[in-house]
Order: sequence, then structure tokens, then C-alpha cells
Amino acid sequence: MKALFIRLPVALCAGLLLAGLPACRRPAPPVTAAPEEKHYPLTGVIVRVDAARRILLVQHDEVVGFMQPMTMEFHVSAAEVAAAKEGERIRAVLYPEDPNGARLEKIWPVDPVADTAVAAAMNALRQDTSARGSHAYREVGESMPDFALYDQDGQVVSAVRFHGRQIMLNFIYTRCPIATMCPAATLKMMAVQAQAKSAGVTNLQLISITLDPEYDTPAVLKSYAAARSIDLANFAFLTGPEKAIRDLFMQFGIDAQFKDGVLVHNLATLLIDPDGKIIWREDGSQWAPETFVARMKK
Repeated sequence: MKALFIRLPVALCAGLLLAGLPACRRPAPPVTAAPEEKHYPLTGVIVRVDAARRILLVQHDEVVGFMQPMTMEFHVSAAEVAAAKEGERIRAVLYPEDPNGARLEKIWPVDPVADTAVAAAMNALRQDTSARGSHAYREVGESMPDFALYDQDGQVVSAVRFHGRQIMLNFIYTRCPIATMCPAATLKMMAVQAQAKSAGVTNLQLISITLDPEYDTPAVLKSYAAARSIDLANFAFLTGPEKAIRDLFMQFGIDAQFKDGVLVHNLATLLIDPDGKIIWREDGSQWAPETFVARMKK
């Protein structure tokens, strides 16, 4: 793995840590860590959505080792309640001992057809990464890898869907607190979107893939976009199985790892032509939107 990233021309966030500069962090843990909160996997169907109270009424299956099937209310985040749909089957993590009442986190819609498609693409990507071995990293001039992930609406998005379009792609995560990292990258992607439209570029697709798929569910990504008033007509935020994301890290030259609560990662932004070939790459966060727009075919 180290050899894979030595070739990249930009220092990683790890370098910032060594230099005493800010890095991409989760909120700092307390000095004395509290015992881990009990939690259980849960599956069920949303019966009712109470947005005002941020409550979901869920008819859930047996929670193994905790309780039998029943219908009950759960507290959820504002992002999750905004995305919830009555009648939708979900999987989530149950935290039963919250003082405010049992709550659900990491809520994912369950669609057997979609899940099968994503799993098949994940396995194919894994095989491709293994076959490429030490050459997994794709240089400028190579084709981008095939993949299938979920967008901010929970819909399956595959690379082939964008054939014939120019793609601008990067990696971010929604909880990044460092203004010069992921937040800056998103603002620049938004600037590219606006400048490309003004320049008459009509076949552009912007894609941001999460660095933190465990936390960044489709609902969280949708809330992230809504909070920034992002035009999603040609901008997709993608998440999915961690194994698939990790293989994309390797093939796109991304290094991202949580170490002692710190997300250490690099930044890369790529431009991919309508034939799926990588034609430009900028590492770090100092690139200019107009540089990418100038390279786009109108």
C-alpha cells in the first residue's frame, strides 16, 4: 500500500499532523472515554414519519439478543427523518439506552434488487483491484474503474450510467471540520458547476464519493447537499459498502484511514472524458475551478 501512494505528488493530512497543522478530525473524544453505548442491528418497515418530533414508527423484526418483533417509536436525526418514507423497509443500528428514548442511526433503505446490483459490482471491483495488483492506481490516460454505489436518494448509480458525459470526481466526508479540506473542495465543485454552465458545458456530471461510508448514509449526504443549496441536477453524492469504497481509494490514489479518531486522508480531483478516460488530475486543495472548466469540451 505504501508504494501505491508514494507516487502521489501531494503530502497527506498525516504530514499536516507531523507539522503541527490542522488535520481532518472527528470531534475530539473526552479525556476519560465513556463505556461504549449498547447497540444492535435492526431491520423493519417505517409505518409513520413524524417530522416535527423527529420520530419514526417502525414495525421491526426480532432484534437478536434484545427484543421480539414489535411496532414502536424511535428517535432519529433531522437528516434521517427528512429522508424517511412510509412503507420503506430499512436497516439501522438501534441504541436502546438513550435518555430521550430509543434511537436509530445509520439508516439505510433495503432494496434486494439494488443491494444485489451493488454487491455484484463490489465483487467485480475487488477482482479488478486484485488483478491489477501494484498497478491498481490509475494514471492519467487510463480509464476509470467500473463501480456501482448509492446516491443521496438511495438510488443505485453505476459508472456506465455516465458514459458520454464528462465527469468531475472527488472524495469528501460530511463531518470534515477543516475549512481548507472537504468544505473547500465542495465549494470548488459548486464553483465548477456554475462556471461550466456559464461556459456552455452541457454534458458535465459532478460526483463526490464519501471517505466515511459508515457514517455518510444516503440521508446524511442528501442533508449535506441541502444545507449548501447544491443543485443536484448534475451533482451526485455517493456512498456504499466500505469494501467498494476502499477499492476505489486504491484505484483513484486516495489514502484515508481513521487513526485514533483522526481521519488522515489526501485530496484528489479528477476530470474524466465522455469515453471514461482520466484526462486531468489535481492533488490537494489549491486547484482553481477555471482550470477544470478550461479543459472541458463544450
